[in-house]
Amino acid sequence: MKAACHHHEAGQDAGHDAGHDHDVDHHLGLGADLARMLTRTATRRQSLCWLLAGAGSAVLPLAGCGGSGSSSADDGFGFSSSTTTLGAASPTSGSAVCSVIPEETGGPYPGDGTNRNANGVANALILSGIVRSDLRTSVAGASGIAAGVPLTIRLKLENVVQGCAAAAGATVYLWHCTREGGYSMYSTGIVGENYLRGVQEADSEGYVTFTTIFPGCYDGRMPHVHFEVYPTLAKATSAANRIRTSQFTFPLAVANEAYTSSGYASSVSNLARISFALDNVFSDGTALQMASVTGTASQGYSATLTVGVNI
Repeated sequence: MKAACHHHEAGQDAGHDAGHDHDVDHHLGLGADLARMLTRTATRRQSLCWLLAGAGSAVLPLAGCGGSGSSSADDGFGFSSSTTTLGAASPTSGSAVCSVIPEETGGPYPGDGTNRNANGVANALILSGIVRSDLRTSVAGASGIAAGVPLTIRLKLENVVQGCAAAAGATVYLWHCTREGGYSMYSTGIVGENYLRGVQEADSEGYVTFTTIFPGCYDGRMPHVHFEVYPTLAKATSAANRIRTSQFTFPLAVANEAYTSSGYASSVSNLARISFALDNVFSDGTALQMASVTGTASQGYSATLTVGVNI
């Protein structure tokens, strides 16, 4: 039980220290110890550790209930995800716990200038009009429109190394396939299109919102959306500046319902042959990459996800 009070997630900044009580104060007794603890901003895990320790003869943190660093996974008390540095965030600056979203491949169709298509280097980041919220139409002289079940994507960016504070000003480049499973800028017939790709800067609360269509399921992959996070909008013109590349997915029941709609016929059979356990990205878990979805296939869906990054 004591060991459950402390974890460390590789790749996250654990360089902040909540501080330690001065040995000179220990002789002042229980009342002084409690007062000192109450001046700290504690996570739920650390509060519980103190309470458990309080059942003994002295109020001292249990072994393993470290006061600094970050953590992930279930801690044995039902608290999941990653906790951040004590005192790093005020109650209104972000969520109580957050974790850096896993790094994933951008895949073969990123359109961020790192590879080529049939016409040369494929770079949507430099296109006029690519900074937008509605991704269903092409920009920069292309005129295609992507049909499909309407989907609103709302991501909340949180800065893990700043106590999960809203990452205002951070920027997302997001892209995904069509309802038929093709990618604009790459797939046959739509190499000249750039729909279902867009860039958006996070608002003061860390939110970016995109209007798009529910992506199809192509052979070998679960339905998913790709995205890259950049520290600022100004830096979102070169893939060299990206600080995180990841993907998220949708509940299986939602995908099955969405694929009853017109135009998704191939997705039905493709989805039947794949699972999260077999998917080469999500087979290691989807805890931080599973969007919460509301809505219906007939009315459209709204997907939300919190994305933790280090900026």
